[in-house]
Amino acid sequence: MDEKTGACGCGQNLKLKIITGMSGAGKTQIIHVLEDLGYYCVDNLPPKLFMHFIETVQQTHGTITETAIVADVRGGLFFPDLFAAFREMHEAHIDFEIIFLDAADHVLVRRFKETRRRHPLSQGDSLTEAIAQERQRLQELRGMAHYIIDTSNTTGKALYAQVNQLFGQQEKVEILITSFGYKYGLPIDADMIFDARFLPNPFYIEELKPLCGLDQPVRDYVLNMQAAREFISRCAELIALIMPYYEKEGKRYLHIGVGCTGGQHRSVAIVEGLAEKLRAAGYGVYADHPYCYRAGEGFE
Repeated sequence: MDEKTGACGCGQNLKLKIITGMSGAGKTQIIHVLEDLGYYCVDNLPPKLFMHFIETVQQTHGTITETAIVADVRGGLFFPDLFAAFREMHEAHIDFEIIFLDAADHVLVRRFKETRRRHPLSQGDSLTEAIAQERQRLQELRGMAHYIIDTSNTTGKALYAQVNQLFGQQEKVEILITSFGYKYGLPIDADMIFDARFLPNPFYIEELKPLCGLDQPVRDYVLNMQAAREFISRCAELIALIMPYYEKEGKRYLHIGVGCTGGQHRSVAIVEGLAEKLRAAGYGVYADHPYCYRAGEGFE
């Protein structure tokens, strides 16, 4: 035993992520991403076994250095032991971070109905009551989280990119630019918001209304406007101005939202134009369009 690192020794060499949050918010998906990044992941491990798991990992003598544990209300009677496990890991100088997955209640209801899975706290109560009970139980844990990832309007691909940007090995700040519709609400985890509603709306042009900003006619209509091109240039200049400061602060991920009324036309075209300009400047950029019908597969 090492007096500096606690019971298991070598605590500083281990990177541990605690994955938790609302049922249906995407914990399974985030585990898949972390496994792709080389993390050794364990799902639904009782908190009293955390230190035993860490000690076992330490016995690999550095072969395994990045790990993740999913702990949530599925633990039932074991779940209250989670805070005691955190204290024990702090005392043992274990470096760990808490990642909390969240989503709006109506989104969680829809996901449970689509998958036809039973909520872990559902015991004769309605699904909405079970979700409300879970949210209450997790309130303190959410306040302790190092990262809160809201997946309400996030596609599976976007979540993969976001987690990869947060916990991958890139040295520079990675950028996620998301189009959104103001009528659906702002993306709550965005670091910066740009509003494209000052541009004429293709929705009111009959032949463009059923299309989206990924279709060439809509893209041409929006990006041929001088105001749109200048807007993209000014946004790119602002981002270039602040990026060195983000890097200096150790930030590895920047989420930018670009909104229009419905998230279908103007914001999508602007995001694509801005992403192209930033990529040409050497930035790593991922564009996501949760409200565009051509955006690809939805969140599972």
